[in-house]
Amino acid sequence: TVLYTITAVCLLLEHPFKWEGNKKMARKTKAEAAVTRDSILDAAEKLFAQQGVSRTTLQHIASAAGVTRGAIYWHFLDKGALFNAMFDRAKMPMDEAMQVLDNQRDVKDPLQCLRDDMMTVLRIVVEDEKARRVFEIATLKTEFIDEVDSVRARRRESIGLWQDRMEGHLKLAQEKGMLRPGVSTRAAAQGGWIMVDGLIRNWIFEPTMFDLKELGGTVIDTYLAGLRS
Repeated sequence: TVLYTITAVCLLLEHPFKWEGNKKMARKTKAEAAVTRDSILDAAEKLFAQQGVSRTTLQHIASAAGVTRGAIYWHFLDKGALFNAMFDRAKMPMDEAMQVLDNQRDVKDPLQCLRDDMMTVLRIVVEDEKARRVFEIATLKTEFIDEVDSVRARRRESIGLWQDRMEGHLKLAQEKGMLRPGVSTRAAAQGGWIMVDGLIRNWIFEPTMFDLKELGGTVIDTYLAGLRS
């Protein structure tokens, strides 16, 4: 009993509003809980974009969303988990677009498939405000400190998955004899990702500098031309 009481006090001190929030959330329907979760993510997204991740506290997010910190802890373990959930929500259009490409395209030219992937990323960044804002937060507004260390791990995982996807196209092109001799598919995939990432970063930093889709298409075509046999 003593151990249980000590543990309870420690949890209460760590998350003073969590238990109260749990009781309130238990009475909510799934639909209401989903609305609350989205409002928290919306508030976090706006605050992260305005003042950066490290300068935004969970209390700031709770106040902006009109909820208690307990409501936040009901949905998210910590700020890193909240950030990752925000990232997942923003990249859904990207995932759906890639699924459509995978289902519809002809793989006779894997390098064209790679171009389609890269141009789709640029198009969604330009046309989808939420995706663009989250990409800006992830690249320009995040300090990778201990508090959000899971964000660093998640970003590393995401980059790895994209590079694996790109290398898959390149390996298939190599098997078909479409790459010039001596090309390393891994290095080419890493270089392609760095190129796309750099285009997006520079465009987000100053959108009037160039047309992302137009210049991006030219840069990607030049990159692919250097790989073709």
